[in-house]
Amino acid sequence: MPEIKESVLVVDDDVRILRMIHRIMELEGYRVLTASGGEEALGVFNQEAPSLVLLDIMMPDMDGITACRLIREFSQVPIIMVTAKDSSEEKVKGLDAGADDYVTKPLSAEELAARVRAMLRRAKFPDEPSQPVFCSGDLVVDLARHLVSIGGEEVHLTATEYALLSCLAGNPGRVFTSDQLLEKIWGEEYVGANHILQVNIARLREKLMDKNKNHRYISTRPGIGYMILKQT
Repeated sequence: MPEIKESVLVVDDDVRILRMIHRIMELEGYRVLTASGGEEALGVFNQEAPSLVLLDIMMPDMDGITACRLIREFSQVPIIMVTAKDSSEEKVKGLDAGADDYVTKPLSAEELAARVRAMLRRAKFPDEPSQPVFCSGDLVVDLARHLVSIGGEEVHLTATEYALLSCLAGNPGRVFTSDQLLEKIWGEEYVGANHILQVNIARLREKLMDKNKNHRYISTRPGIGYMILKQT
């Protein structure tokens, strides 16, 4: 038997899919929690504090988008949305709601397991940059303690948002292309999936607005890439 690892909350109103994902996660060695709807998922989440959530979008009582937004009000736990095949609108809605990633139906057991492993690894062991603290104006990124603040107030980021910021802050002034960031943060299989990067960058820039509501810390270069302002 594999060693028991983190807990995964699986949320889906389709009993067959719920059982299938439960089995996949169980074989990977995770402690598996289940819920058949958004409201039930919130109750389980509050009781069990899972390490990651696999959240279906289309559910009758409370859809996954709403559940994701509610979880994001108090937790930065990794969330992977389960969407209909090739539904770009659902993918963007999930990312806008605060999800870190998505998988599409019909599900591939190997891909799902790999996504979960990568997400949990990124949340637990973010890349360690060379310098301990990055400062630019009121923005302070404590890369050793994984803390971010603006004007002395802590900024709460998801694991993916922090991974993006730490990559940029660890290389001040360097311009990263979209594909470079996608490969570094999500993996080489994501190269070309620009929408997932654009949504996460937009969400990150929104959280890092200065006191005058300006997006001054992360610079976007249309057609070129992204960079963080040089350290001050």
